[in-house]
Amino acid sequence: MTAFAEVLRLLSTAQKPSKGASAYSLFINRPAGRVFAAMAYRIGATPNQVTFLSALFTFPALAAVALVPPGPAMSVCVCVALAVGFALDSADGQLARSQQSGSACGEWLDHVLDCVKFVSVHLSVLVALYRFFDLPSEAFLLVPMAFELAAVVVFFVGILTQKLKRQREGQAAPAPALRSVLLLPVDYGMTCLSFLFLADRGLFLAVYCALLVAHLIFLPAFLVKCYRELS
Repeated sequence: MTAFAEVLRLLSTAQKPSKGASAYSLFINRPAGRVFAAMAYRIGATPNQVTFLSALFTFPALAAVALVPPGPAMSVCVCVALAVGFALDSADGQLARSQQSGSACGEWLDHVLDCVKFVSVHLSVLVALYRFFDLPSEAFLLVPMAFELAAVVVFFVGILTQKLKRQREGQAAPAPALRSVLLLPVDYGMTCLSFLFLADRGLFLAVYCALLVAHLIFLPAFLVKCYRELS
């Protein structure tokens, strides 16, 4: 236990800057990822192996959303699997930084699987809406399409801006507490938690639409912010 605590302490020094992170990432996902990274460190796992483990939690859960009629047990399992997959996605980077074993191919693999994840999560919802939901209008099938567009653009712009700024700036300043709270609706972790309501079709649709609205409000402001930072 002492050795495990020492690994956790080491990993606490290998964290990303808090600027631009939501409260979910700061207080739930990264700490959970730190525990998974410590476990991986103790058994000698590599960051790429942790990345693949994240995918093994994420993609079967998304397949279940599209293929299995939603029920209470299934909703809880999907939510937990997606949340664990997201925490493992944080763990691979923490493990790589603590071991100083980060590589271009590892970062490439992580971002490619992230992109597939952001596309697949909303495609699975689209299929589920079509197969299992009694929608008030077929127009609601446009909701996951719009959500996918907004989420993928936010992800791509964030990654691209980070890459372009990497050689120009030092350590980012910590994010104000209010900003981390305001960013909650656009955190992928909140999308994961929304599947907890999947068994209640009306409630899930309301929560999912609310998260879409948050993304649509956030996206133009985020684009302007990133463009100005690079100007």
